[in-house]
Amino acid sequence: MDISLVIPLYNEEDSLSLLTDWIFQSLKDEKYKFEIIFVDDGSNDKSWEVINKLIKVNKNIKGLRFLKNYGKSQALQAGFTEASGKYIATLDSDLQDSPEEIIEMISLLDKGYDLISGWKKKRYDSLVFKNIPSKLFNWAARRVSGIRLHDFNCGLKVYRKEVIKSIHVYGEMHRYIPLIAAQKGYNKIGEKIVKHQARKFGNTKFGTNRFLRGFIDLITLWFMNKFGKRPMYFFGLWGTILLVTGLTFTIYIGIDKLYFDTRARLITNRPEFFIALTLMILGSQFFIAGFIAEIFLSKNRVRNQYTIVEKIPKNDN
Repeated sequence: MDISLVIPLYNEEDSLSLLTDWIFQSLKDEKYKFEIIFVDDGSNDKSWEVINKLIKVNKNIKGLRFLKNYGKSQALQAGFTEASGKYIATLDSDLQDSPEEIIEMISLLDKGYDLISGWKKKRYDSLVFKNIPSKLFNWAARRVSGIRLHDFNCGLKVYRKEVIKSIHVYGEMHRYIPLIAAQKGYNKIGEKIVKHQARKFGNTKFGTNRFLRGFIDLITLWFMNKFGKRPMYFFGLWGTILLVTGLTFTIYIGIDKLYFDTRARLITNRPEFFIALTLMILGSQFFIAGFIAEIFLSKNRVRNQYTIVEKIPKNDN
């Protein structure tokens, strides 16, 4: 298999047939063999019925259906696990991504890139609720990650198989796959301007709160990249600073009480006492958090965070 197209979806029954026709129209004259992997993320409309009908017509199509709505990251991870192509492409199911871009993006991979990300330079989205927040988000992502992509959120991306098979996407981390890949050593990341289409059916499944979650995820990835292998470097450093500062206050209070404070004032009545006590407690907690993190890292705790309730075809033969 040359190309695996992984398409996560949630309540997109009206778009799936049109998207499938569009993909076949875009790739039918090319030299590549391809498969389409639809991952139904717990839809409550007729999306799965549509996928079943499409599979009966064409054996190039596979379908995975989740027990419930787990999220786009889990849907992508399930599709990545199932994919067998030399190149793995992702695109959204809402007809806003153009599948004819895929071949040109693959040709860029053949020039030595590990992954190519789409850039929706001209968007057909709400200026206030999507365009401006997206620009701010992408600016922050570039600053923190050091990866010079204009559009981290673009669903249209193409990867080499070895890149995708080396990473694990979870939580809300799908928008940061380029960063996760770079942390694994796949830092030859390119970008291509792609066409963005206006949504034809339904409404967006993502609210404005996704940007807040995105910033939190970005901080998490930054921390994991810097201290993920040895969290004690972070917790131990700050624990030491807090403990030393608290101990310094304690020594100061003791010396002052013994030699300089002539008043009969209790140490517990001095604000320095509570500052020292607080700092030493916090420092101890940082050390404990570091030790616990090190213990967890010593075990292999990566597990799938989704449940596939149905798969078509039943096997790979």
